[in-house]
Amino acid sequence: MIKKVWLRRKENTLDHLPEAVRIAAQVRLGSVFAGRQPLKGVEGEEAKKLFDGILPVDKDHQDWPHYVNRYWIELSVKVPFEGVELEVGKDENDKPYNVDDYLTYRFALKHPHCGGSKEEMTSKNRFYLHDPKRDEMEKAKVVRLRKDADKEYIKASSDEKTMDRLIRLLSNSKPETLNLDQKETILYELKGKEPSRFIKVARDKNLERKAEIEEMISAGVLRKIGNQIIYIDEVLGETIEDTIVYMKNKKNSGTLTTLRAKLKEVVI
Repeated sequence: MIKKVWLRRKENTLDHLPEAVRIAAQVRLGSVFAGRQPLKGVEGEEAKKLFDGILPVDKDHQDWPHYVNRYWIELSVKVPFEGVELEVGKDENDKPYNVDDYLTYRFALKHPHCGGSKEEMTSKNRFYLHDPKRDEMEKAKVVRLRKDADKEYIKASSDEKTMDRLIRLLSNSKPETLNLDQKETILYELKGKEPSRFIKVARDKNLERKAEIEEMISAGVLRKIGNQIIYIDEVLGETIEDTIVYMKNKKNSGTLTTLRAKLKEVVI
């Protein structure tokens, strides 16, 4: 499959040189050493396959390692202002369409001065790899995520009790102090800011139980120390999940009834 990737250089917005000078600057991604050996983009059996026919000696020749090292030491990629386009795709036999481009790509992936993408760059990186198809996939992923969050919002907004539970678990707001318009607004903002978290909480099968526990904590019926949930001096669970298991256990139905009665007294 044909696949194009761009090797680009970091935008230096702090450089006070004229733009024309920055554009024309000669910038290269060159050899570095990892210990005593040059950084190699590929090694082992993969290297033998890829370098076959490229180096002046056969892979079984005694000087093969020397020529492999020499290749990586001498590798220097000029990266102009607009970047370098690399063909990194492979055919049905897993052979790169352009071996030189593919080797450069693998070299860049490992290079300490090159980020895997613009978003993954660190302060040490002077270059990054740009995969247009990856960008398209990431954008599509975001669109799907927001669509799913919208669906969960529409479902939740049709039931005020569900809205209350989500607000209690996703924010510091107390739903009992809010009117319907305020609840819808808060949920809509939460959905927009953290769609993945919103979806996770909205789809949680224990949503009702978790919200009930949080309400008990907020009302002072239960205490939370670290992750532990405590009733008077009894630890009901080391985590909220453990506490849910405790409450679902029929042996503890008496305690649950007492907790709900105390909550009702406080809320009233």
